[in-house]
Amino acid sequence: MAISISAVMLLGILVFVFVRKSGLNAAHAIVCSLFGFFLASTSMAPSINRFVNGVADMIGQIRF
Repeated sequence: MAISISAVMLLGILVFVFVRKSGLNAAHAIVCSLFGFFLASTSMAPSINRFVNGVADMIGQIRF
C-alpha cells in the first residue's frame, strides 16, 4: 500500500510540474489520468502492479 501511495504522489507531482512548466496542458493531464484509472480496472492491472512492485523492490535493494 505504501508503494502505491508513493507512486500516486510521485506521478501526481510529475503531472503538476508538466502542466505548470512544460507543454502538457490540462486536457492532456485529464486524458492521462482517465487512462490510468480505466487501465487499473482491466485484467492487466495485476501484471502492472507486480511490475511496479518488482521495480520498487529492485530500487530498494540498491545500496549507495
